[in-house]
Amino acid sequence: MLKPNFLAASVSLILASAPVFTLHANESMSTEQELKPEVIEVTGTRRSLRSIAESTVPVDIISLDEINSSGQLELSQVLTTLVPSFNFPNSQLADGTDHARPAVLRGLAPDHTLVLINGKRRHSSALLNLNGTVGRGSSAVDLNMIPTAAIKRIEVLRDGAAAQYGSDAIAGVINIVLKDADQGGSLNITYGKYDTQMAGAKQLESVTQSDGGDLAFELGEDRTVSDGNTSTISGNIGLPLGRDGFIHLSAEVRNKAPSNRSGFDPREQHSRDEAGNLDAREFDVQRYNHRFGKADIEDFAFFYNAGYDLTDNTTLYSFGSYSKRKGNSGGFFRRPKDSRNLISVYPDGFLPQITTEVEDFAFAIGATSQVAGWDVDNSANFGRNQFNFGVTNSLNTSMGINSPTEFDNGDLVYDQLTLNFDAKNSFDFGLYEEVYITVGAEYRHESYQIKAGEEASYLTVLDAQGAPVAAGGAQVLAGFSPASAVDESRSNVALFTEFDTYINADWNIILATRLEDYSDFGSTLTGKLASRYAINDALSLRGAVSTGFRAPSLAQSSYKSIATVFENGIPNEVGLFPVDTAAAQALGARPLEAEESVNITAGFIYSAGEFSLTLDAYQIDIDDRIVMSENLSGDAVEQILATAGEHNVQRVRYFTNAIDSRTQGVDIVATYNFDLNTYGSLALSAALNLNDTEVTHVKDNPTELAELGNGYQYFARREIARFEDGTPKDKLNLVATWKYESWTAILKATRYGETTDSSSTVAKDEVLDAKWITDLEVAYQVNENWRFAVGANNLFDQYPQDTVGNIGFSNFNQIFPYSAFSAYNTDGRFVYGKVSFNF
Repeated sequence: MLKPNFLAASVSLILASAPVFTLHANESMSTEQELKPEVIEVTGTRRSLRSIAESTVPVDIISLDEINSSGQLELSQVLTTLVPSFNFPNSQLADGTDHARPAVLRGLAPDHTLVLINGKRRHSSALLNLNGTVGRGSSAVDLNMIPTAAIKRIEVLRDGAAAQYGSDAIAGVINIVLKDADQGGSLNITYGKYDTQMAGAKQLESVTQSDGGDLAFELGEDRTVSDGNTSTISGNIGLPLGRDGFIHLSAEVRNKAPSNRSGFDPREQHSRDEAGNLDAREFDVQRYNHRFGKADIEDFAFFYNAGYDLTDNTTLYSFGSYSKRKGNSGGFFRRPKDSRNLISVYPDGFLPQITTEVEDFAFAIGATSQVAGWDVDNSANFGRNQFNFGVTNSLNTSMGINSPTEFDNGDLVYDQLTLNFDAKNSFDFGLYEEVYITVGAEYRHESYQIKAGEEASYLTVLDAQGAPVAAGGAQVLAGFSPASAVDESRSNVALFTEFDTYINADWNIILATRLEDYSDFGSTLTGKLASRYAINDALSLRGAVSTGFRAPSLAQSSYKSIATVFENGIPNEVGLFPVDTAAAQALGARPLEAEESVNITAGFIYSAGEFSLTLDAYQIDIDDRIVMSENLSGDAVEQILATAGEHNVQRVRYFTNAIDSRTQGVDIVATYNFDLNTYGSLALSAALNLNDTEVTHVKDNPTELAELGNGYQYFARREIARFEDGTPKDKLNLVATWKYESWTAILKATRYGETTDSSSTVAKDEVLDAKWITDLEVAYQVNENWRFAVGANNLFDQYPQDTVGNIGFSNFNQIFPYSAFSAYNTDGRFVYGKVSFNF
């Protein structure tokens, strides 16, 4: 961890900012629509453009109006309804991932998308997504820590940009521009809830005994549920800062009650008597004993954005944030007769619950100035995310009746300091036009900590022979032990440059390079060539080719934990071990290397009058992708774990550069605006993403694992299928906005293509059919201050097909009636009302 004096010295240096990706766009415009003539900065250039369509790379601009009228309460949900290649997959019963769901761009990993705030790198979450969800093994920026009330617009660069911004920008870049007005503001209050009927999940009416002496269930209609009450209060205000500055303040408070889409539990809860008869309590036990839905979340977020003109040539700026989240989600219910339960503590069984408390802090300060004809930007940017785990309504079985029922499991902490310097100028080299040049340097320091929890959260009590007396650690999620504690750090230095010019009146070329050196794994050089050629005023061609990289995160190289993981209906204690531990190395782990990529994009832009059309095809090849191995198990593995001192672990996994992949796709965006004369105006947009990822190569088993026999494979069929089929291969966003006098109606229809919840065999795969999800909002502008809106997300109450009738049905298909791999929420219809006051 950085010492205070080092941090203070670093801030005072203010060496900041890689090329700033900023588009000064008209707020009322949609994706790729024509803008008023003004400076648009894309991938570091300061060229004055007439429209975003003149960009050499595909860019989406999400305006303030689109954000406010989306009907979605979280930033990730806003983006998924507006950007076709952006997905925010479902996640349930996935430990911390239920509290901070990751999002993906172009079907790649969550950590393949770089997130910027006002053009500066945002720090990632300390959470490492471990369970079988989309984004398994990644640490990503928690977009939902950023309140929509603070956002002026969102810019999504759909192209590889590691040569401009460094690690993580393989899939693209999301830049969030904060509000910067020095006057006015707004206050918004939203309240909503789920009002739904669970398709295919029948209501349990009664429990009786069959003629054969087993339980029999009488079922009714599909279960009707009303839950997930959500209230949000947000506001922002702009204030002058002296005569030559501004400060804009934004805050948001959100309270989301949990949702529950579990089915009933058909299992026998109590042991039978000696004669084999059912326990009488079976007939009135609470059989809706799981929580399969969204976590109980309380959010608070505060952001500020400020600037001050010191002189005509020098401007100071600063922005920062503080966010806090408390969460609670359910695990797997332990039946009364479960060996992990103690009847004396929980006579009716127990549902262990995972609690989290997340604190997030960020602060940036910088200055822009003109020095000898150069536009210079210097800044420092610090961010920190602390993720605390706890468990409640649980026990440590090995401790017997002395076990507590609540546990502090410890903390994950990630912080990042980024110092940047860049300078921009133009020179006449005798070409058609001046060459715009950007040069710069960046220093980044990262640290990652795992702090041990209380002893009872990880302790396993042993008998006289040294064997566990029962399951140890907090049930559902064992705490971090002192052996799991980590305090790792690294630094890297980057040098970058960019050249931008016109070869002739119609042909623009941009060349960028970046050299980056990491203290833990060495150097990498990346480059990018982008170009645009205007055939005429309406039609332009554009394309880019670039190399990229993603450094292994500190979490991936140092994380160690033991957790309950549900596989094929059976819970197991699975350990994740760093690559430098004895247990991992004995099974073939090697030091992690950086991922390397090659991105190719080619497309065209057509714009005529009120119609615009863009098409961009892409191919992204990634070598040495960092993935989590299979959960390795078996007698030989357990013997290796025991030898390494891990007696209470049945399975093991580690990170490895196991695969190469190729992602190919097409983005098509079309917009058209109609003037309906006396009936107002109608704006239509359609955005289609076709995306296919293929694992092109899986490395052979390491020697240590191969020697254990053919039954062991460190990256197998299920994980390959999750990469290839875990996100939709196609997604279509349709939006219609009708404005008439004081009324606005917005209808959105999103078609999510087929996805697959993969298993170890094809026969056990669950294929989720394509589905249309429709959102509707109707708003009335009373006057220039007041606006009222009502709406419904998932208006027609759509669910993925239920799992109850699956081949190979098990009790858990009944308990969890929908796949957690759905590309959309499995909570059904959400209805809401919203009141806004603008001043």
